[in-house]
Amino acid sequence: MSAAIGEPAIVSRSQTIPADISGQMLDLDEDDDLEVFSKDVIVTEGRAINPSTQTSPGSMVNQYKFEEEEEEEGLDTKDLFITVDNPESHVTAVETFITYRVLTKTTRSEFDSSEYEVRRRYQDFLWLKSKLEETHPTLIVHPLPEKFVMKGMVERFNNDFIDTRRKALHKFLNRVSDHPILSCSDDFKVFLTAQAWELTSHKKQGPGFLSRMGDTVRALSNSVRGVKNRPEEFTAMQEYVEAFSQKISSLDKVTQRIVKEQKEYLEELKECAPTYTLWSGSEEEQLAEPLKGVAGCLERCCQETDQQVHHLSEVLVPTLHEYVLCSEGLKAVLRRRDHIQAEFEAKSEALATKKVDREAESGDQGTVWGSLLGRNPEQVHLQRQERLGGEIDQLKEELDRLEDRGEWANNALKGDWSRWKRSMRADLTSAFLSTAEKNVDYYEKCLAVWETFLLSQKTDGLQEGAEDETS
Repeated sequence: MSAAIGEPAIVSRSQTIPADISGQMLDLDEDDDLEVFSKDVIVTEGRAINPSTQTSPGSMVNQYKFEEEEEEEGLDTKDLFITVDNPESHVTAVETFITYRVLTKTTRSEFDSSEYEVRRRYQDFLWLKSKLEETHPTLIVHPLPEKFVMKGMVERFNNDFIDTRRKALHKFLNRVSDHPILSCSDDFKVFLTAQAWELTSHKKQGPGFLSRMGDTVRALSNSVRGVKNRPEEFTAMQEYVEAFSQKISSLDKVTQRIVKEQKEYLEELKECAPTYTLWSGSEEEQLAEPLKGVAGCLERCCQETDQQVHHLSEVLVPTLHEYVLCSEGLKAVLRRRDHIQAEFEAKSEALATKKVDREAESGDQGTVWGSLLGRNPEQVHLQRQERLGGEIDQLKEELDRLEDRGEWANNALKGDWSRWKRSMRADLTSAFLSTAEKNVDYYEKCLAVWETFLLSQKTDGLQEGAEDETS
């Protein structure tokens, strides 16, 4: 970084600036994905820090380093390591698709081997996510990258798109592997270990189309009915998610627009330096030198702007967009929790109705109807009592099962909610700190470039004045 601890943000006019203060320039990618790739962050009191500078143990940079070391120490207890790499394109008569190599290393006893290597395509990841949500409806499953993450993308299978998707799929699997419950899923184990034909066979073992359709119909009916007595804590969760979704979506859109405008500004800025250089060639030295100086300043500012835009595209935009997707996933989790409660309430109402019917049947009405139909009234009464009793017993069993399911779902969501909020706050804080550090670094370097130019012009002016006085 450009400034050490204790140095002012504005560079002194007596300082000299190297010819290339930007170092290695990063490539600017117009098709940057909107997935999250965290960066190391070192900041202190709003000032950029030179990594070579010695700092006190109590400084923010050391505090941040200590936190990173604690996280690294936590890796010692990790027993499942997954890497997604080596994308390959496959072209058939029907379709073109990409597969990714999934490497797994583990010390878990439930695995038959310590290492696995399989190839998976995007739809396999979609299947895994849907199975995790189906098996654990109130656990928060990390979002997958969207099929088309950037509007206006012309080529779906260009190298940039494939690499950004690979990184996102890598992050998805590692989020699952770090989860204490999802990582133990049988479907997750099959995904990591089964060969392609075995995975295809496993997929076919799921519920049939009619069964899935029935579940969908019941879910829709429950959603229409709604819940009557949602616990306050889940109502508070829903309100938080709605507010969070609005704020993060707004920030995501604004930040993407800012990055787009910054890229347009950068393209315009790149045209300025050659113009100043060309102009200097047709002027005398008195004006030619300042023109060349401005051109040099613009070139170095272009390099710094390039890095800043790339940083925004790689850090802030992906983090914000990831949590836009997370907020939609949270809404779905809360809806599934409500479906479970609504189904329990519907069964409770049905049980109450059956009990009322049985009490009504014990009156004379059943006997009267039996007489009118020419049947033994007492026999009809007993048959209806037995049928209602059986239905009531069945409903009681279903209610007990739904009550257990609802209790498990509620506890799972409450535990995962706390876990998600910790992760979200850490991710966003890291992205904001990194962005702040990069902004400070960017403006300090640009300021130093222009102050050096001003200093050189004033020095030249004083020398010319001294020469005039001498002559």
